[in-house]
Amino acid sequence: MKNILIIGATGTIGQATRHLLLTKTNYHLTLFARTAHQLIINHDRETSISGDLNHKKELLKAMQKQDIVLVALSGDLPKYVQNIINIMQEMKVSRIIFIASMGIYNEIPDNIGASGNLKQNPYLKKYRQAADLIESSSLDYTIIRPGWFDQGTETYEITTKGEAFGGHDIAINSIADFIVKLIIHDAFGIKQNYGINRPNF
Repeated sequence: MKNILIIGATGTIGQATRHLLLTKTNYHLTLFARTAHQLIINHDRETSISGDLNHKKELLKAMQKQDIVLVALSGDLPKYVQNIINIMQEMKVSRIIFIASMGIYNEIPDNIGASGNLKQNPYLKKYRQAADLIESSSLDYTIIRPGWFDQGTETYEITTKGEAFGGHDIAINSIADFIVKLIIHDAFGIKQNYGINRPNF
């Protein structure tokens, strides 16, 4: 059995991945968020921790005995991610899956909507900075760059860093499905940076 820490557990991706892990695995989940105490949890399989990523003691508590850390956040990402990296290294937890955004490498072609690229959308700068921090760390990372979330069909394709996106949107459940595959299969996706989208056929 694996112990999975979901940082950003009350968010869209955190919740979708949580429910899929509860369905498809027997893993224990630690749910970390500012308002994690509001979640209704399965006490046999889940622990909730309401905490602040700027408080080292709270993050240390959450990181105890974890095997994999999923980070699906918004906000001051470079600062949060550096705090997470520091605690993971201190606690000797090596596996991290980080949810970034499409466009941070200007990989969206014109026919899909190049206005979503970093060079035209400065909002993505913090996602790029956080991804750069993770890639330059010693952690066994996987970075995922999803398209815009929707509830559409769950067909999806995976692209590698430097490869253009084939579609603009992605179902939330597709992102969760890919994350769960990464969590279940230990060697899958180590030191990789993937895009995920629903291709336009």
